[in-house]
Amino acid sequence: MPSVNKLYQDLKGKGLEVLLISFRENSALVKRTVAERGYVAPVLLDESGEVTGKLYGVWGPPTAYFVDRTGQLVGRMVGPRDWSTPGARKFVEALLAASPAGR
Repeated sequence: MPSVNKLYQDLKGKGLEVLLISFRENSALVKRTVAERGYVAPVLLDESGEVTGKLYGVWGPPTAYFVDRTGQLVGRMVGPRDWSTPGARKFVEALLAASPAGR
């Protein structure tokens, strides 16, 4: 997650939004983990796993969804990634630079 923190801090001024979602965990544990690990992006909690699992089909972290500026899902990745690599940064910057459809 350090690479997600860094990417978010570097690119949030260009419009990058990162939401971390914890599911099937109790809120006290999530709060403690966020504080201990120094997460900087907002953390949402789906304690039951109903929304995350049933609606979005996520049963194991990490899963990343990419949503464009118009709210359209443009990609999904399952499994850990190092977001500090040049390729990962280029991918995210290209998404941020893309014009919304119809503009």
